[in-house]
Amino acid sequence: MSDRTSSNLAANLKRLREARDLTQAELALRSGVPRPTVAHLETGGANPTLSVLTKVADTLQVPIERLITSPESGRLHRAGTLASRTRNRVLIRELLPERAAGLSFERLEFPTGTRLSCRAGPAGTFQYVTCESGELELSSGDDTWHLERGDVLALRAEQGHVLSNRGRRKAVAYSLLALAPLGA
Repeated sequence: MSDRTSSNLAANLKRLREARDLTQAELALRSGVPRPTVAHLETGGANPTLSVLTKVADTLQVPIERLITSPESGRLHRAGTLASRTRNRVLIRELLPERAAGLSFERLEFPTGTRLSCRAGPAGTFQYVTCESGELELSSGDDTWHLERGDVLALRAEQGHVLSNRGRRKAVAYSLLALAPLGA
């Protein structure tokens, strides 16, 4: 491994580990990589195998390239490169270009008369829905909320719910889902 790649790995690994409030021992335990190896990676003197890089990247929930490339202050992701899908005629576009532990951030476009059923998350899961334009109705159990432009609904997402566009024009919303940590 080149000196530059080793120093990138050392800086990136330490920054990513600390951003997740993990000690070297915790990262080692979760990844299955020995703690001395983690420490050696963070000093820039290691020449890790692909298996070690994969285990560490998977544990930190980042692509391997994020471990070894030059640290950047920012990266532009063009709209066409973000993952999107359609469900029940609702266009759902991911707004996080990379995996983020326990987070999902999506833009939802609802044509008139469409509805989207959302599954329940584990206990402790929260969802924040912001209505950017149009009108939306969110029903969860016995509760129903009507959202208009600028409204934000914070709800426990431990049970399924339905988002519906009952208005006369397209509605756009943003959804931030914060999953509860495993075992919470």
